[in-house]
Amino acid sequence: MTREVTEDPVVAYKTILAQIIDNRPSGTRQRLAVALGKHRSFVTQITSPTYSTPLPARHLATIFRVCHFSPTEQEEFVAAYDAAHPGKLPESGGSDGLRSLSLIVPDLGDEKKNRLMDEAITDFVQKIATLLGNSD
Repeated sequence: MTREVTEDPVVAYKTILAQIIDNRPSGTRQRLAVALGKHRSFVTQITSPTYSTPLPARHLATIFRVCHFSPTEQEEFVAAYDAAHPGKLPESGGSDGLRSLSLIVPDLGDEKKNRLMDEAITDFVQKIATLLGNSD
C-alpha cells in the first residue's frame, strides 16, 4: 500500500483509512455509517485526511469489521493511529496481544438490530477478556 509521508500523524492514519475504504465496494461508507449509528457526514469527517476530526478509538473495531481490514492493513493502521494518539487504543492500549476473530452470525434483517447484536457480542468478548485479566 502506498501513501504519502506526512508530518501530521492524524493525517497519516486517515490517509491509510481513506485508501482502504476507496478499495472497498461501493456503499462501504454508508454501511459504516449504519454500523456506527451515525450520519454519513460523520463518517466522511473521521475518515477523510482533509478533516482534522480525530477518529474515536471506540469505533476502531467496527471500522475494522465493516471495512474488512486485512491483518497487514490493520497492523499498518494501528501503528499510525497509536503514533497519533499514544495509549488511546482500546483495551490493552496497543495492538500487542490482540487477535482478530471472524464470526458468521444470522442477519436479523434490520441494520439497527444487526448493529445491536454486533455491539452485544463485542461487549461480551471484552467482559470475558477483563474477567480473564487480559485487559486493563
